This record gives sequence, structure tokens and C-alpha cells, in this order.
Amino acid sequence: MNFEGLDPGLAEYAPAMHSALDPVLDAHLNPSLLQNVELDPEGVALEALPVQESVHIMEGVYSELHSVVAEVGVPVSVSHFDLHEEMLWVGSHGGHATSFFGPTLERYSSFQVNGSDDIRQIQSLENGILFLTKNNLKYMARGGLIIFDYLLDESEDMHSLLLTDSSTLLIGGLQNHILEIDLNTVQETQKYTVETPGVTIMRQTNRFFFCGHTSGKVSLRDLRTFKVEHEFDAFSGSLSDFDVHGNLLATCGFSSRLTGLACDRFLKVYDLRMMRAITPLQVHVDPAFLRFIPTYTSRLAIISQSGQCQFCEPTGLANPADIFHVNPVGPLLMTFDVSASKQALAFGDSEGCVHLWTDSPEPSFNPYSRETEFALPCLVDSLPPLDWSQDLLPLSLIPVPLTTDTLLSDWPAANSAPAPRRAPPVDAEILRTMKKVGFIGYAPNPRTRLRNQIPYRLKESDSEFDSFSQVTESPIGREEEPHLHMVSKKYRKVTIKYSKLGLEDFDFKHYNKTLFAGLEPHIPNAYCNCMIQVLYFLEPVRCLIQNHLCQKEFCLACELGFLFHMLDLSRGDPCQGSNFLRAFRTIPEASALGLILADSDEASGKGNLARLIQRWNRFILTQLHQDLQELEVPQAYRGAGGSSFCSSGDSVIGQLFSCEMENCSLCRCGSETVRASSTLLFTLSYPEDKTGKNCDFAQVLKRSICLEQNTQAWCDNCEKYQPTIQTRNIRHLPDILVINCEVNSLKEADFWRMQAEVAFKMAIKKHSGEISKNKEFALADWKELGSPEGILMCPSIEELKNVWLPFSIQMKMTKNKGLDVCNWTDGDEMQWGPARAEEEHGVYVYDLMATVVHILDSRTGGSLVAHIKVGETYHQRKEGVTHQQWYLFNDFLIEPIDKHEAVQFDMNWKVPAILYYIKRNLNSKYNLNIKNPIEASVLLAEASLARKQRKTHTTFIPLMLNEMPQVGDLVGLDAEFVTLNEEEAELRSDGTKSTIKPSQMSVARITCVRGQGPNEGIPFIDDYISTQEQVVDYLTQYSGIKPGDLDAKISSKHLTTLKSTYLKLRFLIDIGVKFVGHGLQKDFRVINLMVPKDQVLDTVYLFHMPRKRMISLRFLAWYFLDAAVFSSVLAL
Repeated sequence: MNFEGLDPGLAEYAPAMHSALDPVLDAHLNPSLLQNVELDPEGVALEALPVQESVHIMEGVYSELHSVVAEVGVPVSVSHFDLHEEMLWVGSHGGHATSFFGPTLERYSSFQVNGSDDIRQIQSLENGILFLTKNNLKYMARGGLIIFDYLLDESEDMHSLLLTDSSTLLIGGLQNHILEIDLNTVQETQKYTVETPGVTIMRQTNRFFFCGHTSGKVSLRDLRTFKVEHEFDAFSGSLSDFDVHGNLLATCGFSSRLTGLACDRFLKVYDLRMMRAITPLQVHVDPAFLRFIPTYTSRLAIISQSGQCQFCEPTGLANPADIFHVNPVGPLLMTFDVSASKQALAFGDSEGCVHLWTDSPEPSFNPYSRETEFALPCLVDSLPPLDWSQDLLPLSLIPVPLTTDTLLSDWPAANSAPAPRRAPPVDAEILRTMKKVGFIGYAPNPRTRLRNQIPYRLKESDSEFDSFSQVTESPIGREEEPHLHMVSKKYRKVTIKYSKLGLEDFDFKHYNKTLFAGLEPHIPNAYCNCMIQVLYFLEPVRCLIQNHLCQKEFCLACELGFLFHMLDLSRGDPCQGSNFLRAFRTIPEASALGLILADSDEASGKGNLARLIQRWNRFILTQLHQDLQELEVPQAYRGAGGSSFCSSGDSVIGQLFSCEMENCSLCRCGSETVRASSTLLFTLSYPEDKTGKNCDFAQVLKRSICLEQNTQAWCDNCEKYQPTIQTRNIRHLPDILVINCEVNSLKEADFWRMQAEVAFKMAIKKHSGEISKNKEFALADWKELGSPEGILMCPSIEELKNVWLPFSIQMKMTKNKGLDVCNWTDGDEMQWGPARAEEEHGVYVYDLMATVVHILDSRTGGSLVAHIKVGETYHQRKEGVTHQQWYLFNDFLIEPIDKHEAVQFDMNWKVPAILYYIKRNLNSKYNLNIKNPIEASVLLAEASLARKQRKTHTTFIPLMLNEMPQVGDLVGLDAEFVTLNEEEAELRSDGTKSTIKPSQMSVARITCVRGQGPNEGIPFIDDYISTQEQVVDYLTQYSGIKPGDLDAKISSKHLTTLKSTYLKLRFLIDIGVKFVGHGLQKDFRVINLMVPKDQVLDTVYLFHMPRKRMISLRFLAWYFLDAAVFSSVLAL
């Protein structure tokens, strides 16, 4: 049902009230109800509560028969009479389901359906029960065993379900579509778009589907096409409930008033024969629920939240004498249902009690119910104890049942199979150098193993994502004995499993159910994927980079902007940064800093990823600053209030990240030298003492920013090197505070671990009062803290473990060039004035936006992941909602997480590397508009890079100004590639090949052909792409590319840079042309382009038959065009 507009008193039932830690009796519950009621340890009543003996059930008149406690103090969210057995099902706001048998309401089963969300609807089937929660559909047996668990999208908010037949289910909610689920395959078969979102109630007759909307409308839809046939605008506010019987539709709801929504006492009744409203029915209660009870007549039962119930005819007048009152324990009735036999009514209230009203002393819930199965009682007899200390105790005293059946230990040979040791994989070097003669391969011995000795592992080395134990190393490597630690599943290194189809059948949706795009990890030097995601989700950086475009061939800012554009277009599909990493590998500074990893080091994890990503962080900020520094700063990106420290040659990266400071050097002779400088990030400097005293993160950060150290330096006054005291004073704070944690040794790791333990003990004391320092905190102690008699809103004990990092910090520039730093929480007041005056007083609040962590895992060599707080603008673009959420980014695995997980660092396997804090309200200081910098001039004629090109070899005619493509124009596209790295594969014991790492391809030639106009069929782009990387295989038999064609010194082709041709294709995509070709998905993937599906016409899929293989271009050309392609190439 729709809960909008209900009594505001419902807000007091917070999820914390029914926490599973310590069940207690709620203060709102009437104690008299639970007299003589036995409670189990979970606080659930074991027996039903009969009403007083004086109550007499009169035939034909509904009276209360029994009341029962489903779950103490937890409101009932839904009730449902089983359609197959004599059972009543009840769901609670805590996600718990309970069933009661028969009119005596004997407890049959009780189990948890969902750990956090309430149960919104229950539907009984022949073999089990369907439970619907916010974004989950669970099918469970009546005893509690799970049959299937179907997870919906995280953005879904489901409220209603409708069983259309025995195997088809409709699910609706607050979104603008309804899902159709096949219960046999547990798959979504159809998604129907709803014109009016918010379907909270659904009914069905033999003519229509009825959908009740939160807007107050009821739509009638066709049973086959689900199209709207008719629509009733019942209430101006919202719809509360409706029911259908025969040719009548009755509704109740809320109407809009000046003061808000008010319960409407007029029931709107409609005649389905003429599709019009009849006289509204005025009732004497505030209707919240209604049901037809067609026994002798078509009576309506109207129920109010306060417990009043009135029976009346839908076409007559309501009589006040027909009102009776349900006595709920809580203040409100939450749910109402009628049995199939119409002999029983069930009410659930806000205190977890269920009331059964019947019209006969011995009612039945269904006309024909099947027999219910009950658990068998324990049949084991009590036996005398045996003294095991006696050595002569005969084992024959142990009772063993006599049986003639086969024992379980007598395992038949047909059900078992030998499991020999698998042969180890062949060395990759052998596969690379192997030459085949027939079916036999020959390769030189790499001498990596002893002669005739093959080591076998005791356990199978399975590279499954979730099937191996994690053994971690200490932060300083192998200096201490490793201990066994289990790395959480979502933090483990993810790998792509390749098949014969490559990536086409790999299920990326299993790892990423969001609409954000992950990054593929198989590209060389893809360890920086997490930092690319961090930069992308910095809104000013993203907008700045996407507006940048220059003429430099290998510009990291340009390539990063192209990659950000792909991340913007993707709807959950992973992207790859191949072009960005290609430009990254050409930067000399990157190689000098050791940021370019060899393939062997990256695969084995020999490199220290934590140090590597911190150096990469400093490098990329410096490189972006230099790439943008020479350009004029766009007016759109200057701060709203201007920047007093930004010079004319500074870049916007400098405005965002740069911190201006003064370096003072004081010699012992008294001479002082002051030098102005700036930095884009800070490195944490940890104190030397090991006393274990409390040291806030803010104190360590202040020490690191305002660094003071003794060092040898040249003194002009003394004219020699002297011991000097060097201090650093801050002149201006950055908008984005970047911190390298430098946890590179056991010393720093122990410091983080020690401070986290101290912070944990202080948090315990804060929430529990006086507790001794050396006391061990047991779970029972923590349960007492979370009880209603104790401290309310106490965080979970797991949320406080391993936490030292604050979510917010506050900084203030003092008048004497000093800096004050403190941890800050949203509940605290600003220490130096209100927030609105922060600019005037020099007070700034920085919020944690991202943390990059190093996952220690000796099995895979470790990996890098990022926790990122994704802002409102990104959710608005991707999902159409406005909220903030923390996410875990682990290459192509993206998963929403709790915010506390972003600051929890178990130093045994999860080590912090980089922190990003952003100034509060940062986005409001910048104009975040994006203007596409790619213009039509990129398609005009350009000079070739080849020195020996002759005009007679020109194979295309460039576009003229009057030929510029328009939206929807057809463009033929084909691309040829060369191989940079060969595929890495291994041979299994059964002779099949398993791909470990695919071959790395690079685009070598791109051709675009006009699809209309007077020059239709004539190419306007035929670019050969110059490359500086070593080519392993030119694939001449397929591509026609020969050695020398891509070399600017000797090539006779029209040679261009990859960036130049990339800009041409990007312009065509942005303008909206449609590309026609064969196998374009692979072409765009290697070129590193994201093209919307509606702009691609791929003949691979146009001529693909279901469950058949893909048809080659050679066959299509022969069949349709009677042409032989590749013949000239094969003849070479």
C-alpha cells in the first residue's frame, strides 16, 4: 500500500528500535498483553494470545478470536492469508517473517528475510512464499529455506507485486516501469514503461490489470500488451487502497488541502461497464484500507488507522451502526487482509501484534486447504551417560540403530570419480618461443626449473575471484612471518576470464550493478585506474580537463579528457584507458621516476604499489599543471571571488591544488632566509615517540604541513654549510587538499594501528561512560550500550574499529602566519565563527572525498582500490537521482559501501596510500559548464607526416565545407590493426587453450567512406597511424599493413598521429552520424571510443541468426556483392 500521508507518528519507528543486538520489550507496548506469555531468547512470543473467555463468536458477525505477538515492538508491515494452507503470514518492518497455523494462531515458522529493509508484500505459491522488499525478491519454502533470491537494481524502490499466472510475476514501485519476472527461469523477461510513476498497488481481473499510483490515479491496462485502456483520477493527493469486485472499483485515499494531505471520507466508486464514476460513498471513519467481502452481498470493509472498521454496500448508504472497533496494542493499524474464504480478517498493528477476527467459532482460511506438514518430534530416548575415562569401556554400549538399508559410508563407485593431480601450466616463455611442426611444438628450455622435477602444490591453484585464501605481507615486505588474513571478497584483485569470444560473454554486470563505468585492468600500467576514477569524480577537474584541447601529440590532459568523455557516456559498461596509458608511456619523466612497469613486474606484483601510486599522484598533478600552465586561464573557470595568489601564468590545476607557502631557513648565526614556493600535495610526517598516546590526525596533518626540521644548508653569511632550522608557513590553503600517507614501513603501519586502537577505546568510553582502560569489550557489553535504556543512536562496534581518519577537518589561518587544524564533525559548531563567515575569518572545512588504499595479498601481488564519495551531479546524470554515496572502485568492480568503510584500515591487509579532502561547497565556486572543444575543422585536409608521400598515392578526398556530415548521415568505417604484444595463453591438461592475457593491439589504419551525396562511396578519411612503439606482428595477411608503412621516414602513405584521427572520429560521433561496418564493436574498443548503440549499424549483428555463429565479412561480400575480399592481400 501507499504510506504517503499516513499518521506522522510512524516516524518514531526508526530502524534502530528493532536492532537484532538486544531484544527488549518496547516501552510503547501494553504490558498486560504479554502476561503469561513465554518469550524465546529472540524476544518472540511462543504461543498465541487467546482473548477472554467471555467473548462469544456469533455466526455471521465478525468478532475478535485471537491475538498474537509476531515480533515485540516491531511494527507489522504486511499480512497475508496463505492460499494453499491454513496459515497466516506476517512481515515486519525489520525484515522478519512469521507464520501462524490455523485459527488458534500457533506459531509455525519464523525467519529473517532481509537484514535492513521492511517486507512490503507477501504472495503464497504452491511450493513456497514470495517476499518483496525494497530491491529484493525472495522465494522461500514455508519452513524458511531459500529457493531463490533475486536482487533488483540498487536504484529500485519496489512496493507491489502481482502474480498473473503460475509462473509470471509483475513487480512495481516508485520508478517509471514495471518488471515482468519468469519464476521458472528467475529472469526478467519484460520491462513495461509506466507513464505515471509510482505503482504501489496492483490488482487483476479477467479483463484488466489495475495499477494504483501514488498520484491518486488508477490505470486500467490491457492483459496482453499492458497498454493503458482507461484511467481514473480518483484523488487529488494520493491513493491509499483500492479493490475490485465484479463491475465495481472502490478506492480510498487522500485529498490535497491548504494544510497538506487529508484523509478523504468519500470512497470513489466506479462502474467498469460504463467506465464512469457513480455516487461517492461517504463513510464515518477515516479509510486507510478497504476490501470487498462478497458473501451474501458485495459488502465493503473499510478500515481506519485508529482501528475503526465499517461494513457497507458500495451502492448504498453507510450506517454508523455497522462500525466495530479493533483494539490494537499499538496506536496504529499497519496492515489488513481478508482470507480467501471471507471467514477471517487479519489486522497488524504498530507494536508487532496480529489480531484475528472471524465470523464463526471454527473458521477456515481457504475453501479447500491442503494438509500442512509439521516437524517431527524428537524420538531419541534418554540414555545413561558413558564414562569415557574408563579404558575398558566397551564400544558396544554406544547405541546404534539396526538397519538393513545401505549406509552413507558405502559410497557407490558410480558416484565417485578419480581426481588425479593436474599438470602444472606450461611456462609462458616456452609458449612464446615455441615453433609448431604439425601438432608437435618445439621450444628452447628456459632453465627455470630443475631437470625432471615438477613441483606439485598441495592445493589446487584456482584463480577464481572468490575461492582462495589470502596470505598478506607486512607493509615492509617479507621481514616478518606472514600471517593468515582473509581479504574481503570485493577487495580482491579482479581478473577478466577470456573465452573463444573474447570479452563478449564475460558478465561485467556481475561486478558492477551501478551505472558508473569501471576500468579494465589488463592494459600495461593500469595500476593507476583507481586514481583516474578519483580525478574523474572531482567535478572541477573533470570539467576543466574535458574543455581542454591542444595540438601536442602526447598530451596527458587531452587523453584524460577523452577518457573522461567515455566514462560520461558509459551506462555501466567498463572502459579502458589504452590511449591515455599509451601517451603516459611516452613521457620521459614518467620513465625517469620509475612509473613505467615492465609486464613481468606488473604480473608478479614485484613493484611496491603503494609507493608507486603516490609517485604517480604527484606526477599527474604536476604534469596537468604544466600542460595547462602555458594556456590562458579560461574565464569560465576562474573562481567566483577571484584568487589573490594566482598569477597570470598559473593554471586552474594550480588554483585547485596549489598551496602557497614560505620556507624559512634560520642559521645558528641568526641569519634568516625566506623563500616563497608552492606545492600540489603534502606528505604525512609521523611523530617519533612510541608511547602510544592519543594523537589526532589533525595534529599529524598540521605537523606535516607546517614542517619544521633541522638540516645542513648553505649560509650566505657564514659562507659555508651550517646546521639550520627550516620551517614552512602557509600563505594560502588549496581548494583540494591532497595527502600522500607514506605508510611504507612497519613503523608507520604500527603508528596507524596504535592510533586506531586508542581512538576505538575513546569512542567506547564516549558512548558507554566510565570503563577501565584495560577492560576487554565483549559483545554483551556492547549490546547493553545499544539498548533503549542506554545511549541511543550508538554506532555499531564494527563501525568504530580501525578508524583514525576523520571525515572532515577544519583549518584556520592565524594572523601570525600560523595554521590551526582540528578534526571536525557535522554535529560540532565552528570554533572560529559561523560557517557563513568562513571566508572572512579564514576558516575552512575540508570533507573527505576519496581514499586510495593498497590491498596486501601475496597470492596476487596486491592491488590498488579507491573509496570515492560520488556527488549529486554524477548521480543526477547517471541515475536521475540527487544524493551522495560512497562507492568502492576496484577496476571494473564498483559497489556502494557504507561511509565508515572508507576510513577503516586493517593494517594487516588494507593500507592507506592517498587521501583527497575537498573544501566544502567547492563546486559553487566554479562554473562547471562543458563546451565541446572539437570543431569541424578537424575534418578538413591536413598535411601528412610521411616525408616521401607522393600525391599519386592519395586514396581519399577530404570533406569540403559544404559536405560536413549532419545528424543521421551514414558513414562507412573500417579499421586495421597491428599487434604490439602477443597473446599469453596456457595449455590445459585436456589439450584446450586458456587465454591468460589477450594480445595488445594498436590501430594502424582508419578509413571512413561517404554514405550519401554526389561523392557517395568515396573515402574522406584514409589515415595511417604513426606509432613509436615496437610492433610484433603487422598482420599483413588481414590488414595489408607492411613494415615501413607506419614509419614517417620511409612511408609513402598518408601518415597522421593517433590523436589527429581520433579527433575526427570524435567529431563524427558528437555530431550524430551513424557508422556502418563489420565488427565495429572491436574496432571502437581498440581505437578507445565509446559510441552510442543507436549510432552503429554492424553487419555482424544485422545478419546474425540466434544461436548461430557470427558470419564473416568475406562470406557476406561474396553472397550479397559477388565480390572477393582479402584476395589481393592473400596473393602478396
